[in-house]
Amino acid sequence: MIEVQGVTGKKVAVLGLGRSGLTAARALAAGGAEVVAWDDGAAGRAAAEAEGITVTDLGHDGVWDDIASLIVSPGIPHLYPEPHPIIAAAMDAGVPVDNDIGLFFRSLATRDWDRFDTAPRVIAVTGSNGKSTTSALIHHILSFAGHEAQLAGNIGRGVLDIDPPGDGGVVVLELSSYQTELARALTPDIAVFTNLTPDHLDRHGGMGGYFAAKARLFALGGPDRAVIGVDEAEGRMLANQMAEGAGDDRVIRVSSGRKLSGAGWSVFARKGFLSETRKGRQVASIDLRGIAGLPGAHNHQNACAAYAAVRALGLAPKLIEKALASFEGLPTGLRSWRPIMASVSSMTAKPRMLTARRMRSRRLTTCAGSSAGK
Repeated sequence: MIEVQGVTGKKVAVLGLGRSGLTAARALAAGGAEVVAWDDGAAGRAAAEAEGITVTDLGHDGVWDDIASLIVSPGIPHLYPEPHPIIAAAMDAGVPVDNDIGLFFRSLATRDWDRFDTAPRVIAVTGSNGKSTTSALIHHILSFAGHEAQLAGNIGRGVLDIDPPGDGGVVVLELSSYQTELARALTPDIAVFTNLTPDHLDRHGGMGGYFAAKARLFALGGPDRAVIGVDEAEGRMLANQMAEGAGDDRVIRVSSGRKLSGAGWSVFARKGFLSETRKGRQVASIDLRGIAGLPGAHNHQNACAAYAAVRALGLAPKLIEKALASFEGLPTGLRSWRPIMASVSSMTAKPRMLTARRMRSRRLTTCAGSSAGK
């Protein structure tokens, strides 16, 4: 478990007691917070009470007077189509609203990192399609290469439920727009944007709001490396905003179906072949056609994004090629969590960022809902 930092002696409320809400409550309590929680569903409240979590109706007058922050589960709307009444009340009272993703990024680094040879790193993947496969593929490649790797977020385990990463460990997160839109800290070392197609438009107030929720992963902190699918206009704009110039290799452009050119760093798939180019020259090529676990152009796009992410960590192309060949597809039972909106009931100069590496030098002592990392 990742114990939440900076909450000792603070009273923190949790809204929504499904998977992420219960995990957040446990992690907050482990960090020394006084946790009060609520779920509109009786089953969610019963699950919390069974674990000894204090259940309090957060709709009562005066409840916010001594609460430091509100942690919200991802399926609960805070803006569109209309805010949940409890979130609206917290905002009216000036209580900061956050989610488990924000808690994770502010709590991941510990003093143990000072003795590590290589600080743990975080790869975060977002987008409309393919992010589950891309995340699982990144995790598979890292594991194949002998790295300590954990998969969490919108797939696999909750972000606060993972083990604290060890020396050189990598945490791979799949993040949905529901998770990125509210987190008060988003500081991955490598951020991946797969693509964008219309989805959850009522939740985000339209396509622009949906894209903005995804783009927060890049805008809020500015990752050390950004892997961006550029087959849609939104991806091309995001890549342009992140780069300081045509040759800025902090941005790796990814495409499926068209050749990318230019002085920068690119990974693209054409006719079943993955190609990596840097400074206008091809540096690697992989035949994807015979890989049973990655059939079709959509999976070739996923392979390009995953390849780019692990190349950004320094893995060699030949090693990645062997790992891709051994990938059998998204494991059975490993799926994205799609919380139901509108119900609390248990979903039962160069811009730089505060990366995981630099987090160790900035000890966060603010409460869970402070403005740190905004």
